[in-house]
Amino acid sequence: MRLGGPQGMNMEWQVAPSSPSSYIVKRILRLDIPVDSFPNFNFVGRLLGPRGNSLKRVEASTGCRVYIRGKCSIRDIDKEESLRGRPGYEHLNDPLHIIIEAELPANIVDMRLRQAKQIIEELLKPMDESQDHYKREQLRELAMLKSNLREESPQPYGSVSPFTSSGMKRAKTGL
Repeated sequence: MRLGGPQGMNMEWQVAPSSPSSYIVKRILRLDIPVDSFPNFNFVGRLLGPRGNSLKRVEASTGCRVYIRGKCSIRDIDKEESLRGRPGYEHLNDPLHIIIEAELPANIVDMRLRQAKQIIEELLKPMDESQDHYKREQLRELAMLKSNLREESPQPYGSVSPFTSSGMKRAKTGL
């Protein structure tokens, strides 16, 4: 028995030719962080936000990946020193900077990269805390995250909640 159409029938897939706008293009942009001009400003904290949520929102809204690289990009100074010079950590010899990476269709990659750059540049503008609306929003978010954690953390002994620290249900015992 033979599968397929009648003899002589061409069974090739009809595929529309790819348009140039559908090609995936990778672009990388580097932004320097002005730590020399503002040595006491916490640029990394401002960029990351509570639990890294601010940076995650930038990534989600633009489709770009954002990396904080360079000297002082790792919170633990001793760990950074031990990693300096190792393969993959060459960036630690450079001044603190941002890498924005976009791997998107050609027709939108530049627009999304520009969008991410504008957001990051806005976050890199130091300002007085009394006038910093963005910082107040981050602090409000952090307070909400902490209060939610406090409400959820007290667990009665023997809880079978699927949300315990291990993430798994405890086995039921006769106790």
